[in-house]
Amino acid sequence: MQTQSAIYPPVYVLGNGQLGRMLRYAGAPLDIDVTPLSFDAPVFELAENGIITAEIERWTDTPLTQLLGNHKNFVNLNVFGRLADRFTQKSLLDQLHLSTSPWQLLESLEQWEQVFQNIGEKVVVKRRTGGYDGRGQWIVTKENIEQITPELFGEVIAEKFIPFDGEISIVGARFRDGSTRFYPVTHNLQQNGILRYSVSDITLPKQAIFQQQAEQMLSSIMQKLEYVGVMAMECFVVGDKLLINELAPRVHNSGHWTQLGCSISQFELHLRALLDLPTPELKTAAPSVMVNLIGIKHNNQWLDLPFSQLHWYGKEVRAGRKVGHINLTHPDKTELIKLLKQLRPNLTEDFHSGLDWVIGKLK
Repeated sequence: MQTQSAIYPPVYVLGNGQLGRMLRYAGAPLDIDVTPLSFDAPVFELAENGIITAEIERWTDTPLTQLLGNHKNFVNLNVFGRLADRFTQKSLLDQLHLSTSPWQLLESLEQWEQVFQNIGEKVVVKRRTGGYDGRGQWIVTKENIEQITPELFGEVIAEKFIPFDGEISIVGARFRDGSTRFYPVTHNLQQNGILRYSVSDITLPKQAIFQQQAEQMLSSIMQKLEYVGVMAMECFVVGDKLLINELAPRVHNSGHWTQLGCSISQFELHLRALLDLPTPELKTAAPSVMVNLIGIKHNNQWLDLPFSQLHWYGKEVRAGRKVGHINLTHPDKTELIKLLKQLRPNLTEDFHSGLDWVIGKLK
């Protein structure tokens, strides 16, 4: 319940996973009352001036989601469904003439010949909705089309398989007056379709080239949608060029490093944009690394690492599940590498190859 002395309207977050939790943490120092809500939470009387946002693009139909979905202050309501469907998301990118992997809707068995001729001999078939963290995706050639079963037709798109040089993301925000803020482009390592590591270092090769491209692309998307708040864009790197892979109309895993490595975290930035608060230029003080803790048990030794910050989500540990993350930052990259090497014994072996990738990036 909001107190009478509250300066700002309360913010309700549809979804109560880790992103909702971290939005609530970010609101506390500013006395912004942020309430994450599960889809099946009981209906209650919303504050008339309350602002509604979401930590997830899709939600089930429940009494509470119906109530929130009909509220006049649900910011970006029409954007979520449009970007949650890969067909309408890709169509938007084509409309804006933004670079992405060649693609088409896959509606019937008879289209395969057209797909391999027009798109490529090797394609990635993705569910239009619901697939994430590598789920709902298949790599298909003429030899294995049988893995796309009849009930999937119309529910999937086929994209050209891109042999990319790397993956980057950019997190930015648009305010109600159309002004924007952007974090530095972040370099990411995905394993089995799940983000494992993010590296933010403005001295990396081609950083300025990628930054300019990414800002222009994400800005045009947010302006077209009249979006308010934080949005993330993931891209493939092919030479000096970026190809947009996916958009996320929310705070994003690859922006977690901003909690320790930037003057304003992505979570606070989202709240500032929603509430139209004064926001200076975003400033990073040092190179930063985010380690996604996936399917690993809690280890108190993580707390013995200087210049770091642990976020533990309080979830049951399961294989492939994001259960927390560690942010590390230091102005001296040599010291940052030492911290990563100090962390290695306290991570399971499946983290080690990724750690080597991060260290190689920072050298």
